[in-house]
Amino acid sequence: MEKKMLKTGYFIFLLSCFALQLDANPGLKVRITQKGLDYGWKVGLENLKQEIKNETFQSWSDRENFGLVKFDYTVSGLRINTVEFPDASVSLIPGTGIKLAIEHASATFHANWSIKTWLVRNHGGATVSLSGVFITVIFQVSRDNKGRLSMLFHNCWLSIHDVKVKLSGGASWVFNLFAGYLKKPIQAYLDKNLCPNIKHKIQRMDAELRTLKVLSQIDAFAQIDYSLINSPAISKSSINLDLKGTVYPAGNHTDPPFVPNPFTLPDKNNSMLYLGVSEYFFKSASLAYYNAGAFNITITKKFSTYFMPTEVTPNNTIPEVLQLVQNYTMSHPLMLMLQSTAAPIVSLQTGSLTTEVTGNLEMFSVLPNSSLQFIFAGNLTVNTSANMTISKQKLIISLLLKRFHFSLTRSGVDFSEISLLEKFLSRVLWNGAIPAINDKLRKGFPLPNQAQTKFIQPVLEFNQGYLLISTDFHYTL
Repeated sequence: MEKKMLKTGYFIFLLSCFALQLDANPGLKVRITQKGLDYGWKVGLENLKQEIKNETFQSWSDRENFGLVKFDYTVSGLRINTVEFPDASVSLIPGTGIKLAIEHASATFHANWSIKTWLVRNHGGATVSLSGVFITVIFQVSRDNKGRLSMLFHNCWLSIHDVKVKLSGGASWVFNLFAGYLKKPIQAYLDKNLCPNIKHKIQRMDAELRTLKVLSQIDAFAQIDYSLINSPAISKSSINLDLKGTVYPAGNHTDPPFVPNPFTLPDKNNSMLYLGVSEYFFKSASLAYYNAGAFNITITKKFSTYFMPTEVTPNNTIPEVLQLVQNYTMSHPLMLMLQSTAAPIVSLQTGSLTTEVTGNLEMFSVLPNSSLQFIFAGNLTVNTSANMTISKQKLIISLLLKRFHFSLTRSGVDFSEISLLEKFLSRVLWNGAIPAINDKLRKGFPLPNQAQTKFIQPVLEFNQGYLLISTDFHYTL
């Protein structure tokens, strides 16, 4: 029960895992709008209604006077049968936190009773009906000293307009005369225990949040740090989170030699969630993958696999390339070795994300005895654009070749026309190197997200210096 209640709280606020401290601009920004909070609260209430029926309360005993008769009673096994929240809302308190309000709620409880006097003892069941229940809870959201999200109970108000008690079983027709005397202690018990119970659950949520890891593993090469760098900024219409958003080589958390530039999310509230991914995020990812050696690629393929069958025809220039390297390639596989010499340069402009990769390229023929025969080597600069999609809550990047420049430094072949070599290299890049890099990027970058939540129709928009993701979401209970 406690665990499911925690899930309800987490989902309402979509705040799951942020840590560490950094007094700088964020690499990522998250905005949860009122629309998102309303949806979260709606789903949370449905979950709460299902789970609250499993809630149990401690038994209690007391003594009451009925005229000259004193009777001792015990109420036990108090359990909720039905509950209705006809009017529930979530709102933001600027600079402070979140207010949850339930009005005109009603509930029906079942309980066991036992009563004894100096003359008689009896026991049975009881139906307790509550109506006109008003509950308001306020809690603060901030960050702890390690940068994780923190939830602090602030206040709780409870009002119950009416309590009705009907006894059943045993000699209940007699003891129903005493039922009215049970209203007051039952209401006092609920008044005394409901708000402390809510406080306890918020404290449990806070304790659970403090155990969450904030480093998200992308793949064998890199990790993302989703640290809150300051406390959440709460306005009347949204919760805004500034996250560190640095990508590190796996196991090496040295900050990159550059810092994020400031950027501002547009004043939009039509979607439930907005995520701003800065150019810094992509630059740190580029550096992390470079330092991890992810852009060093070795590919061994047959020469013909770089071309479509229709390209190798008498009227095509490809056979000319075949003639130049036929002594090396016709019967042996080719080995392409590409080693990056610097982290790819990443640029986010309005409408596009581009990269520039520089490196050294060497081509060999693989002989039957597995030894290598050198063909040529040179310096390579490749310019690409990037397509981005979101799949399974991950940002998937795919590079597309725009242009490249190659300068030959050594050669075992007499290339009378460098343009022929460039035609060959264009096929090698299109069908070899770029797909190999995309295979490494295919695992995607995990986005800040709550488990069991799916983005609905996310829209990606390239802006100067940052990528904006606008999305609704759906939560599966």
